[in-house]
Amino acid sequence: MILKFVRDKLSAKFFLFLVLAFILIQIPIIGNYISIINTLIHESGHAFISLLGGNVKTISLFMNSEGVTYSNQSTWIGSFFTCLAGYVFSSFMAFLSFWFIWKKKQTVLIDILLGFIAMNLIFWVRNLYGLFWLVSFGLVFLYLLIKGSQSFRNHLLLLISSVLLVDSVKSAYEIMYISFMQPKSAGDAFNLAQLTGIIPVQVWGTFFFAQALWFCYLGLKKGFYKI
Repeated sequence: MILKFVRDKLSAKFFLFLVLAFILIQIPIIGNYISIINTLIHESGHAFISLLGGNVKTISLFMNSEGVTYSNQSTWIGSFFTCLAGYVFSSFMAFLSFWFIWKKKQTVLIDILLGFIAMNLIFWVRNLYGLFWLVSFGLVFLYLLIKGSQSFRNHLLLLISSVLLVDSVKSAYEIMYISFMQPKSAGDAFNLAQLTGIIPVQVWGTFFFAQALWFCYLGLKKGFYKI
């Protein structure tokens, strides 16, 4: 019954692109470059929530595909939701990307991706590699969209969405693993543990991985992966 459910909700095309995305992000240098699209979404999630009760100083994107958002918050609740936002937002955006593809609203997805790039380039990212990535990825993305056929554009968006899905789960798993092995290096999970006091870092790490899997399951249940 489970196998039938999966067959009914997945397509061979989706599985192929998922495998391709997984392989791409494993390739040295190229993989890190491609993975930054998920890092951009993750850090933008922090930034958007920060704006609700504080301000964003800068966002840095690094060559190893990591990123960091520097912001100020005036309240405990603002700091809490800012720390919470990164992994949840990247998982949600991966889910939303496939919803747009499923609904055949690829143009909206293009606008959103270009909006993230433009907003970070104008307001937040100031480190050299971050600026290089935004300009180079943005220009290549635009060129491929303009020069490519409709079919090519759709497949390009499917690949980007697959990268977001794979990397959102991969990065959430990594933070869960780090929360058990090196708790003080667990980034957002450690910060949340410091803020909440009674909830240990391992619980927050596990929560980040669980929510990534939940968004994957939700997309599967709703048939978004039947491309």
